[in-house]
Amino acid sequence: MPKLPVLTGRQVMKALERAGFTFDRQRGSHAVLINRETRRCAVVPLHGGRDIPPGTLRGILQQAGLTVDELHRLLR
Repeated sequence: MPKLPVLTGRQVMKALERAGFTFDRQRGSHAVLINRETRRCAVVPLHGGRDIPPGTLRGILQQAGLTVDELHRLLR
């Protein structure tokens, strides 16, 4: 299993958009993305370009139904 990459919220949003998610709404510094096909929702923190902690990134991937391998493929 590959290691989790160090990413900002914007980078995670771009990867999720490549996976079929679209921006739905934002509340404060948290963006909500929705995949209409899978009916999944993922919340991404956008805290001024700071890196997302590994546990938070794993939670986002779990919400989105993605694996670390799939995330690496989406980042290419």
